[in-house]
Amino acid sequence: MLLSIATFRPEYKIEKLNEIKINAIIKSLNSLVVILNIMFKYLILYIKVFSKLLIMHIKNIINNLKKDDNQAYLLTQFTNIDYISNYRPTSFAFCIIKENPIIYASEMDMEIAKRDSAIEVKKYEKFETMIGELKSEGVKNLAIEPSLVYSTYEKFKDDFKIESKNYIEKERMIKSSSEIENIEKATEIAQTAFKQLDITNRKETEDVLAFDLVRLMIENGASKESFDTILVSGSNTSLPHAVPEHKQLGTPILIDWGAKYNGYCSDNTRTIVYKEKEHEIFDIVKESHDKAIKAIKPGLKCCEIDKVSRDIIKEYGYGDKFIHSTGHSLGLDIHETPGFSFKDETIIEKGMVITVEPGIYLEAEFGVRLEDTVAIENKGRIIGDLAPML
Repeated sequence: MLLSIATFRPEYKIEKLNEIKINAIIKSLNSLVVILNIMFKYLILYIKVFSKLLIMHIKNIINNLKKDDNQAYLLTQFTNIDYISNYRPTSFAFCIIKENPIIYASEMDMEIAKRDSAIEVKKYEKFETMIGELKSEGVKNLAIEPSLVYSTYEKFKDDFKIESKNYIEKERMIKSSSEIENIEKATEIAQTAFKQLDITNRKETEDVLAFDLVRLMIENGASKESFDTILVSGSNTSLPHAVPEHKQLGTPILIDWGAKYNGYCSDNTRTIVYKEKEHEIFDIVKESHDKAIKAIKPGLKCCEIDKVSRDIIKEYGYGDKFIHSTGHSLGLDIHETPGFSFKDETIIEKGMVITVEPGIYLEAEFGVRLEDTVAIENKGRIIGDLAPML
């Protein structure tokens, strides 16, 4: 068989090899361009959807302002400003929702405010300038968020008729699909970290274990804990908001923890029981927890769910030992409205995210609490997959 001379030329082999490499690189680059184009399209879609949500929230608030004969709405709480503008202040800021919304940001925050805010941003100079601009626009009646601090209220009260309104809280009650995804991810991070902690096989003190749980949440993708982690044991479990101490674990062990992801919170509580009476109390709390979640559906009042949970604990004779509400909403803040409380007559709606956390607290003995976060759909759906009994 005759062979081509080129077969034996080394430079021919190198040229051929280089051609193959170049073709492979071109093919990879083409694939990368396709992927980047897809990602860019999804990014544009996300921005459009997100912008529409912000515009919708602002329009809803402006409509409420008109109904109540108010011309503007003052927000200073960081999470409220974040929710309505996508800018999270690191220093003070004043967000005024009106026909032409504006945020007065501190000089320290101007860079991030201009970068992130969907609302026009101006540098804050002094109260007199801000008040003068509002008055020049015809603002006479000013609505304020209920959480506005008194010292700030004093600065505005002489120039405007002021009324406290929960417009922003009502907007925040119903979570968008992206908000629920963030809460789900925060829950996944927190529960993964808890499993990794493997608390029943650890010998360290409460405070060290609490610190380790926070570390694990951050390693799994959390920006930080969503509130001060509670990891306590023994008689301190009868204190709903006990603080971890520098002492060895006793029984039972109560852990209340959560992670923050993209600004959104998670919240779970588990109680690890050992002794007969601890198991007895745990079973009552779990029945209360399970039946409350089963009862959740749109159209009911929040107080009705609290009653389901509370009545079960009362039936066993521990009604006076259930010393807090059954649950609270969460989102950008760990405690939001509405909540499962005997006082709260808010109608449950799809899109709400509310915890269910009944507890029984036997003073100076021990306490048991079981908490899951529930997304309201056609019925209540528990977020996460952590077993109630560990």
